[in-house]
Amino acid sequence: MSRAFNFSAGPATLPQAVLEQAQAEMLDWHGVGASIVELSHRGPEFMQVAAEAEADLRTLMSIPDDYAVLFLQGGATMQQALLALNFAEPGQAADYVVTGHWGKTALKQVNHYVQAHVAASGEAGGFRDIPPRADWTLTPGAAYVHVTANETIHGVEFRELPDVGDVPLFADFSSSIVSEPLDVSRFGVIYAGAQKNLGPVGVSVVIVRRDLLERAGQPRADILDYRSHVKGESMLNTPPTWNWYLAGLVFKWMLAEGGVEEFAARNARKSALLYRTIDGSDGFYRNEVAPAVRSRMNVPFFLRDEALDKPFLAEAKDAGLISLKGHRALGGMRASIYNAMPEAGVEALAAFMRDFQQRHG
Repeated sequence: MSRAFNFSAGPATLPQAVLEQAQAEMLDWHGVGASIVELSHRGPEFMQVAAEAEADLRTLMSIPDDYAVLFLQGGATMQQALLALNFAEPGQAADYVVTGHWGKTALKQVNHYVQAHVAASGEAGGFRDIPPRADWTLTPGAAYVHVTANETIHGVEFRELPDVGDVPLFADFSSSIVSEPLDVSRFGVIYAGAQKNLGPVGVSVVIVRRDLLERAGQPRADILDYRSHVKGESMLNTPPTWNWYLAGLVFKWMLAEGGVEEFAARNARKSALLYRTIDGSDGFYRNEVAPAVRSRMNVPFFLRDEALDKPFLAEAKDAGLISLKGHRALGGMRASIYNAMPEAGVEALAAFMRDFQQRHG
C-alpha cells in the first residue's frame, strides 16, 4: 500500500524515514530487548534519547546557552496559560497581538490571571492581514508581548519579527518552528506543540530565556512552575517518552537533510508553487490573505463555486491527496505543507488542481 500525500494541519504528516526507523526499533530499541516506550524515563537508555533530542534541537535552532529547553505535556494551549502564571504578577498587564483563531485562543487562556490587553487585532478584516507595527498600542510596563508566529487556520504568518522594545516577546511557533532560520535571542519565550513540524502530538517544546525564570509570577502548583521543570530536566513527572523519542528522530532527520536552511529553501519553493497555482487560476481558486503575510506552512483557499467542494475533496482523495478540507471556522480548503511534506506532494497537488479546474471550470 502506497502512502498518500497527507495535508493535515495537525496531527500532521511525519517523515517516512522517521516512521520506518521507529517501526524497525519498535520491539527492540538498540538491542536492549524492549521498546523505548517500555523503558524507564530515568533509565540510561531514555536519558540518552532525551539528551540527544535537546542537543539536536539546540543545533537546529542555534539556541543560545542562556535559554532553557523543555519537553512538556499539555500542548500549546496549556503553555498559553502557564505563560501568565510564570511570568506576570497578579493583575499585571500583558499585551496580545491577535492575528487569527489561535491568537484568540491564547488570549482566552490568560484572562483570569493578567490584565490582558489586545495591542492589535486583524479580526475586523477577517484575519486576512497583520496590523502594521506602527498601529500597535503597547502597554508600558507590560509583562510581555505575545504573538502567534503562524496562524494555521487563517494562513497568516509574521514574515518579519516585530520590535517591541525592552518588553520580552513571547511567541507561539507551533506551526512554523524549524521551518527556517530564527534568531532565538529576539524572544523571551518560544513555545510549540510538536504535532506539525517537530513530531507527533502529545509533547510540546518550550524555549525560555533563563533570566525570566527569576520572575516570581503568580501562586501556582509545582507542576505548573517552569523553574521546577527546568530543575527536573523536563521529568518532574513521567514525560510522554514515545512522543519525545519520535521528536528526537525528526530532529536527526532534519539535520541529516541539511538543517533549517535547507528546509527554508524547500518551504519557499513549495509555498510559491501552490500560491502560483491559486493566483494563476483566473479566480477558480482564491486565497484571501494579503500576499506579504501569506503563510508558508498553511495555505487556505476557496473554489469559485462552493458546490464543487465535495467533488474536489473526493477526487483529491482518489488521487492520493488527503486532509485538504478547510477548518470549520473558515471553510473551503487548506493545504498544510510542513517540513515533512515532500516537494513531490505539492507538485502533485498543484497538478491535480490544474486538472480539476480544466474539467470543472
